[in-house]
Amino acid sequence: METAKTLVTMGRGGTGKTTFVALMTQCLISEGLTPLLLVDLDPDQSLGEMVGTDLHEHGKRSVSELVGETFLDRGGTLSGVSPSERIEREIWARGMYEGSDFDFIAIGTKWVEGCYCLPDAAVKRALAAVSKQYRFVLIDAPAGLEHLNRKVTTGVDDIFDIVGPSKKSLDHVKRAYHLTHELGIRYRHFYTVGGYAFPRPLEGILRDVEGTTYLGAITPDPSVMNAVINGTSILGLSRETPAARSVRALMQMAGYL
Repeated sequence: METAKTLVTMGRGGTGKTTFVALMTQCLISEGLTPLLLVDLDPDQSLGEMVGTDLHEHGKRSVSELVGETFLDRGGTLSGVSPSERIEREIWARGMYEGSDFDFIAIGTKWVEGCYCLPDAAVKRALAAVSKQYRFVLIDAPAGLEHLNRKVTTGVDDIFDIVGPSKKSLDHVKRAYHLTHELGIRYRHFYTVGGYAFPRPLEGILRDVEGTTYLGAITPDPSVMNAVINGTSILGLSRETPAARSVRALMQMAGYL
């Protein structure tokens, strides 16, 4: 199998980025473009719920939990140790949900007071080891840009920044674009996508953002909103709902279908 195509979705909180990742998952599964690896880097941990997967129900742990258990609960030490090397085996054994169409890992909440440096390093090493096992790796990135600073993924096929109806959301796109260049993160395309609440008459603003390509918008969809509010899986919805059709069109424009 060829090296997986890595798609990173980012954006400020509330723009619908996690919903977009779930709808991409539904689209790729329906087109038979599996297996997939879903990676939830957002501490809010919403992606699992949206694709009907609870790590704890399956006896699995988040990466942050595994780091804490490996280095604290078992009396380990960080001195002279590569955390990413020690934790990689734990991720495969106890941190990954394995399904018929997709596998799933989540970074979880902070393992101790401080930053996500150790869990991020573990995820980076793990992703490098599995690039040929999947058709696509879909990464749900947090609202902040810390994942870029720590280079969790240095090589990306496409970046999708989901934009909401605010100046801060537009500023997020601009900062992310410049940061990818400052850090030397490689990618093919930096796409902007109008979130479900983005005003369609203002789409021209997105077409003018430096270094990015406006791909289109997610159609507002009551069935998807109900699923999100009720905590039910988006994968169980019809692929012909308005939001699903709009995301399928975006994937076609990006050349994945």
